[in-house]
Amino acid sequence: DTTDATLAAMARCCATWRVPTTKRRRETRTRKIQKARSALESPWSCEAEGVLEAWKTNREKGLDSDEAKRRRKTFGANELPPEPKDPLWKLFLDEFDDLLVRILLAAAAVDTVLAYSEGENSYTEPIVILLILFLNAGIGVYQKQKAEDALEALQTLQTTTARVVRDGELVSKLPATELVPGDVVRLTVGERVPADCRLVELDTAIMVVEQSALTGESEGVEKDVKPVEEDADITAKECMLFASTAVVKGSGTVVITATGMKTEIGNIQAAISRAGREEVVTPLQESLNQFGTVLAQGIGVICLLVWLINYKYYLIFQDGGVSIHLDNAIYYFKVAIALAVAAIPEGLPAVITTSLALGTGRMAQKNAIIRNLPSVETLGCTNVICSDKTGTLTTNQMSASRIYVLENTNSLKKIGVTGSSYDPTDGAVLLEPSEMVHLLNLRALAGVANSCNEARIEYKNGRFRAIGTPTEAALKILAEKIGAPGTDLQQEREKSKEGSPSELVACSFLSSKLRRRAILEFDRDRKSMSVLCEGVLPGLFMSNDGGVITPILNETREDTGPLGEADQSGGTLDAPWSHYLLAKGAPDELVARCSRALLPDGNVVPLTDALREEISKALVDMSADGLRNIALAVRVDGLEDFVGYDGSQEHPASSKLMNQENYATIESDMIFLGIVGIKDPPRVEVAAAVKDCQNAGIRLFVITGDNKLTAESICRSIDVFGPTENLDRKSIVGRDFMNLNEKERLEFVSGSGSRVFSRAEPVHKQEIVKLLQKSGNVVAMTGDGVNDAPALKMADIGVAMGISGTEVAKGAADMVLADDNFSTIVAAVAEGRGIYQNMQSFIRYLISSNIGEVLGIFITSGLGMPSMFSPVQLLWVNLVTDGPPATALSFNPAEPGLMKLKPRRRSDSFVNKETLARYLTVGGYMGIACAFVFVGWYVWPDNPLFVSGLQHDGHDTVTFYEITNWAKCSSSISTDGRWADFAGGQYVDATGKLYDFTGSSACNYLEDGRAKASTLALSVLVCSELFNSFNALSERSSILSVKPWSNKWLLASVLGALGLHVSILYIPPLTRVFGTVPLSGHEWVTVLALSAPILLVEEAMKFIVRRKD
Repeated sequence: DTTDATLAAMARCCATWRVPTTKRRRETRTRKIQKARSALESPWSCEAEGVLEAWKTNREKGLDSDEAKRRRKTFGANELPPEPKDPLWKLFLDEFDDLLVRILLAAAAVDTVLAYSEGENSYTEPIVILLILFLNAGIGVYQKQKAEDALEALQTLQTTTARVVRDGELVSKLPATELVPGDVVRLTVGERVPADCRLVELDTAIMVVEQSALTGESEGVEKDVKPVEEDADITAKECMLFASTAVVKGSGTVVITATGMKTEIGNIQAAISRAGREEVVTPLQESLNQFGTVLAQGIGVICLLVWLINYKYYLIFQDGGVSIHLDNAIYYFKVAIALAVAAIPEGLPAVITTSLALGTGRMAQKNAIIRNLPSVETLGCTNVICSDKTGTLTTNQMSASRIYVLENTNSLKKIGVTGSSYDPTDGAVLLEPSEMVHLLNLRALAGVANSCNEARIEYKNGRFRAIGTPTEAALKILAEKIGAPGTDLQQEREKSKEGSPSELVACSFLSSKLRRRAILEFDRDRKSMSVLCEGVLPGLFMSNDGGVITPILNETREDTGPLGEADQSGGTLDAPWSHYLLAKGAPDELVARCSRALLPDGNVVPLTDALREEISKALVDMSADGLRNIALAVRVDGLEDFVGYDGSQEHPASSKLMNQENYATIESDMIFLGIVGIKDPPRVEVAAAVKDCQNAGIRLFVITGDNKLTAESICRSIDVFGPTENLDRKSIVGRDFMNLNEKERLEFVSGSGSRVFSRAEPVHKQEIVKLLQKSGNVVAMTGDGVNDAPALKMADIGVAMGISGTEVAKGAADMVLADDNFSTIVAAVAEGRGIYQNMQSFIRYLISSNIGEVLGIFITSGLGMPSMFSPVQLLWVNLVTDGPPATALSFNPAEPGLMKLKPRRRSDSFVNKETLARYLTVGGYMGIACAFVFVGWYVWPDNPLFVSGLQHDGHDTVTFYEITNWAKCSSSISTDGRWADFAGGQYVDATGKLYDFTGSSACNYLEDGRAKASTLALSVLVCSELFNSFNALSERSSILSVKPWSNKWLLASVLGALGLHVSILYIPPLTRVFGTVPLSGHEWVTVLALSAPILLVEEAMKFIVRRKD
């Protein structure tokens, strides 16, 4: 039927059929897209094959080279770009962001304007000010760049190469920066993960990855190929491996899912960079800002006062009106500027920068790299150090410290082991070799510790390091320390300590006795691992008749020698007694699967309930000391099924070994050998450093991811707490701490004494820092992981680990420890205190000198006398003659007992009542002495206080009225006739040159003619300051006890400064610039006689301070 109605019905039917079909296809395509997107964005939530498919790769062939190149253009290089650095010009300008520096810039600007307005061409003073400020800024920029260069040298975390499948072939050393998403990579123990990746296949039963740098977890994390929930947190993503973590056990195949800044570590770095570093004002900057503010206010008041009190010389009141004598007004304004220059210690910024730079250099020699100059001094007032345990207080090199083996059928023998590193010569088993010969169970334990082990010890760059898990590395070193007593090998081992320290002689010997045939990998259920071996286990020998164990005291028998090719085909080595199962694991699980135990004489006895009770007691004993316990055992019979097993799937034992459910059965009916207690030992020098902290009033907060018992044990062992000290209010688990309300948390961190936080996470560090700072503490915080970066930023001093630390942590820190050592922090604190002490010394020296200058000018100007010093003379004194001694004071050795003083408070100022009194007293003497010699030359040249007298140059004297009213001489301001007969005067200098100010230039005798009086005053000022520099050798101790020659740099700088001063007195071009004249021998005697008493003035002040203390 082909009617229209029929065709229409057919069309409707077909349309009805096509619609759902098209819809289903669309939905199927959508599901595939969503599945692929999920595999790309959340690879942990998808099956491994789905991830491979989504990235269009496979485990056998990987990516082809052309596709890898295309993806690299799309995704970029696999690297974390360095944090953008400020350009040099910005770093340079930042150095001028200081109040004192700004005041100096203002003074230079005003002086330049005055010189220009008067038509003068002398811009010496502003040019010199700018030069010294530019030099100061240059030093600061140089030091920052130097610190960054040192940090770049410490970048050891970045992976360099990877084993990648490309074009169906394994590329063994592809640069990690060339990896792209979709690359298939092989990873094995000891390698760092080059990028974020999804585990595709395990080549071993388990794979363990150490990812503390990312998550803060102290224990390795076991990885699995099974997917997890899409919303799982980073610690639960067991199928994912993350960039910069390390494989410590097992091997496997992964597919790269994220590179560069798209990795987890890249995301964290990006977040930190976006947040930026909060500007933290250091205690030094606070003190300098306060000091600068007070100084600026004081300068303003004094300058205004001097200008106002001399109003009568430039304001003319006549006929009911007021007129201004412009020349005199400008003159006294220049006097005010001179006062400002005198009051500002121009050399202080440069001296502080130099002092900090010197301190930074000394710290670098002690393995502390400073990234921010003021941080050097901030360490000096640190009163709380928050320190990680692992690697900082401890060596981060697990080490066996105790062994328990059977002594008889009723008890265990406790054996101590010393050493704190992977160096086999560091420490020993605390037994005589003759005694170890007869402890066959100990020798068998050494064989198991060595062979049931996948770790390696590598000797590189003069140090030993572990490849593999730290626990297995500790067992390997223990086997080397036990050695092979009673054999010729022992002598070879002793020789190797001198000849080839990198060779583990005993381990090589033990390994030569056994050939491993299979590994029964560790799993969480049975908590043990084991190896099937054939050969001979030293200290343990099975006879062919009845399986009775007999002692082997001489390991040189032919049938127990190293396995050779001939040994594998026949002979006694193929007999059942030559096969062993060596096992190690958690004591509670392993001991339960043991039925017998080995005695020291080699006999086997039943593992009775009494012996099990003794073992339990031993475990409690070691756990109480924070040790990680490992039990070791051996199975010597019932292994017939595994004879001849060589890994072939055709062997009958293959099916048993391929099924992990059989492992617990295989590891049964074993012989208990002993228990080893392992710990991450404290660094040898840490206990002394902790004591130094306690003596210095610094509280130590230990923050660790370990359990509470281990954390407390380590703290007791390094004297953070006493052996029996109650830790109820001093030790807390991180989660419990966070469950407290804020008031309770604040109470816990407050008070005195140290604290320990166990099972702590990086976020807990931030809370601890915040609470401590809220209480007014200055906090130093250590960290090495990416997640530690926020806490490092928050702390007053962020301290990153140079060896184990991530680049993100180093970038967030103020200081980087090149040796990861806690004692380096304490040494840096001591250096910081010494730097602050030296700062106090040279600031006291500079400020008291400036007070002398200000007071001298104030006295003379206030009394209406000519200006005693010109601005250029003051600038010369402040920058050239004062600068070198002040800088040399940075080399002062630290005073004894410096680390026994309490930390200074953040709010403490450079200037308190005591220091202000000393500034005024010492500076007051200088100012009075200068004014006295200035006025004395004009009025009382034969005064006996001048010792040799000042009349030898034959100059004419004036009256006190004339010197104090000099501006009225030949001036329209004068209203009396006292100046009508003023004849001026003349004098000769030390070279015989005549200076004549008579006749029409008589009035100039009191202005231009003041050169001799000014030179005398300037020389008294300079010599007083140089004498005063020796006072600054110690804040409290007498110069008689400190000895002037204790700082050779100060002696040299004083002689140099004196030489520079002499040069401006006797070199003609300089005498014209500085307005000075040569002095005679008589005049130098007077100068020294007036300068030297400054030593007695300061000695009196020190005596008062000591009496007060």
